[in-house]
Amino acid sequence: MGAVAEQEATTPEGVVTRAARPVPPADRFMRRLLRVSSTDTGKVAGAHRAFRTAIIVSGVRCLISYLLVPILIPITAVAGFVAAPLSLALCLFAIVNGVISVRRFWVSNHRSRWMYTWFMAVVFVVLIVAIVLDVSRLAGMA
Repeated sequence: MGAVAEQEATTPEGVVTRAARPVPPADRFMRRLLRVSSTDTGKVAGAHRAFRTAIIVSGVRCLISYLLVPILIPITAVAGFVAAPLSLALCLFAIVNGVISVRRFWVSNHRSRWMYTWFMAVVFVVLIVAIVLDVSRLAGMA
């Protein structure tokens, strides 16, 4: 039996009505995966705030990993031991914030939740590649 969700519609007279519509299987899967049992359209601002935080953390991680560290490594030999753990911590923090923001998009039933979910999936792949490289760099130092 398919799940049903409410959908808001506006009549030509400007009256907001709610009608039941079936929830697609892909939406049901994502809601189960993210443990979203209900929606709250009032949480859209929180979803956008979490999105901004995740993007800022990813940007800071990139700046540190790809701009500051290459400049600082020649200056000091200690930066090599600090760079990988710092990058790992920032990657993990970005992943946690990304999952929280994706979940908030789904809780708020945001109209762009699928587009954002796929965008964050790409970001997660990049972060996982960075984590693998950082772990291999740490293993090479040992």
